[in-house]
Amino acid sequence: MVSVAEITRVDHSAPGRTARVLSFLRRHRVFAAAFALGGVLRLIAMLGYGPAMWFNDSYEYVSVALHPRPHPIRPDGYGFWLLTLKPFHSFTLVVFTQHLMGLATAVLIYALLRRKFALPKWGATLAAAPVLFDAYQIQLEQMIMSDTMFTLLVVGVITLVLWHRRMSWRVGAVVGLLLSLTWLTRSIGLPILALVVLYLLVKRTGWKPIAAVVVACAVPITAYMSWFASSVGKFAMTNSDGLILYMRTAIFADCNKMNIDKYKEIHLLLLCINDPVDQRKDYAQWYLWGQGGGGTGTGEVLHRWGTGKKFTDITNEAASAFATRAIMSQPGDYLRVVGRDFLRSFHWGRPRFPDEQTYNMYQFRPYYDLDAYGRPKRLPNWPAYQGRTDTDAFAYEQGPPETRIVSPWADIMSAYQKVFYLRGIMLGGILLIGLYGIAVRWRTLGGPVALPWLAAFGLLLAPAATAEFDYRYVLPAVPLACVAAAITLRRGVTWARPLPRSASASGPTTRRASTARPPAPDATTRS
Repeated sequence: MVSVAEITRVDHSAPGRTARVLSFLRRHRVFAAAFALGGVLRLIAMLGYGPAMWFNDSYEYVSVALHPRPHPIRPDGYGFWLLTLKPFHSFTLVVFTQHLMGLATAVLIYALLRRKFALPKWGATLAAAPVLFDAYQIQLEQMIMSDTMFTLLVVGVITLVLWHRRMSWRVGAVVGLLLSLTWLTRSIGLPILALVVLYLLVKRTGWKPIAAVVVACAVPITAYMSWFASSVGKFAMTNSDGLILYMRTAIFADCNKMNIDKYKEIHLLLLCINDPVDQRKDYAQWYLWGQGGGGTGTGEVLHRWGTGKKFTDITNEAASAFATRAIMSQPGDYLRVVGRDFLRSFHWGRPRFPDEQTYNMYQFRPYYDLDAYGRPKRLPNWPAYQGRTDTDAFAYEQGPPETRIVSPWADIMSAYQKVFYLRGIMLGGILLIGLYGIAVRWRTLGGPVALPWLAAFGLLLAPAATAEFDYRYVLPAVPLACVAAAITLRRGVTWARPLPRSASASGPTTRRASTARPPAPDATTRS
């Protein structure tokens, strides 16, 4: 029998929880309002462009979910996520989880800046605003792509590291696990690991948490690489790094300047582009994915090898050797193309790069692409592993997977996207604020500003240095740049710690530590 006291306690618990939630929302009403508006925008995107939007790479992720295998071009982390959701047969559910990831990223930014750096509520909300309101961020979340998951993982890693000034080995293990997931989602996770370990070494965190980070990251990565080796015969994450770097250098590589021994290095000669440098395409991806002949495109080069496959050990290693030789022989040309692509991130608008088709894939368009008969275009029917791209998508969805453009929701998001997005020049200004924060904290090697700023800078530079600029590569850097700038602007904060539980619910969430012993500049909360 349930006693009267138990019934009374249950009856009072629900109103109590509701009161606490309402009190929390009132204390954080600025962020709560922004969060709610961001959620509404995502709902409109789902109503206007369901079940999902598509990019050229999307179909390979779906293929991995249907036929699990180590992919030769990109790690399988996002494919595993699609595999996890496969029993529901719903791309709508996939993009819904990605919208939740985007909102969760904003929550992490707000919580970190409020709790650990005592920013005012409006300031922490402003730092999270690009994630909440940028139309291209919302569009990327609506797309079957790995970038939203990658962004959440990177921001999660940076948040954990900055949250714990004195990190235990348990927290280090969690950071390492998140880093492994980051690496499995996108290959750029490896430099993020190196950056985090370097930061912990500079901050003298101790060997136990650093060892925990490395081990916890290494175990899943080693397991994945072993799986890759059992399938491909090479202990690696992918079989494409050399070819991708080759496409980066193919724009400028001049075999007449590379001192290739025509007798001993025939494998390098086979990768020379016949077209004169001044007549080549100005975008690198053509030299990996182009199918042109007559001396143009990697497809023609691979025919010289007598193989029908691009991503093999032989071609990847030869391409890596060619690219390395090109960079060493023509460092000025390499720096020129890297600098040009890096600076594309800071334009006021969004130039149509690398081509009109790619540019359009990032747009909320309020109309259908039509075929020759005036019908909405189907998904491409490219050959895929054990199938085709369109049939794979249909098999995953168990229904039509094509994007259905629905008015008036599509019109709303299309009009919204023309105005509400973070301009590249604004991102440049945000990065300069963070750079100033590092400079004034030179005695502590940049303090807590250094980690998010260097991560943001690296995420912008790495694609330009190793592949090619793409607009979707810019978005993961934005929240980290905003965190670095926000910490910089909050110059007065040196040491913040939580108020005791007895403090007024309506009072501030942090207070200054005692001034009897001055803290180190810009130190975060003691864990």
